[in-house]
Amino acid sequence: MNIDFERLFTPKVLAGAFGVTVLLLILTFVWIDWTAPPAPDAAGLVAVETVIPAPISTEQPGATPTYDPYAPTPTPTAAPGQFRLGVYVQISGTQGEGLRIRSQPGLTGEQLFLGFDTEVYTVIDGPRDIDGYTWYNLAAINDQTRIGWAASNFLTLIPKP
Repeated sequence: MNIDFERLFTPKVLAGAFGVTVLLLILTFVWIDWTAPPAPDAAGLVAVETVIPAPISTEQPGATPTYDPYAPTPTPTAAPGQFRLGVYVQISGTQGEGLRIRSQPGLTGEQLFLGFDTEVYTVIDGPRDIDGYTWYNLAAINDQTRIGWAASNFLTLIPKP
């Protein structure tokens, strides 16, 4: 059985098929327009802005120590607020205010920058007892341009990061 496509698909047949397709598309768009729900009136709408405050830094409670019979014997540590050269300290207890890092030990030293809670530094000099505080010269472990003196009241000894 041979099909003669030239006789089957004449220009009249193709034009008719195209016309039926266009008519069906128009009917579809009209039907969608008639059955679609009406759009809300934008004039009566009011935008509501919700402002969520940024979280504040809070000091996290320390871990509860557990007994480990295989742990090595701990080495003696310095008294609170007393640090050796080369140890790592973390700023803590500033209640989100930050710790003023100064050019010289003492309250009269120029403030160079603020160190914030959880930042880690290496002790490179000190201690110096001035203005009722014990001061240490600190260097940030990730930015050697951040060097200055800080009061030990806001420093906590931590293990090597």
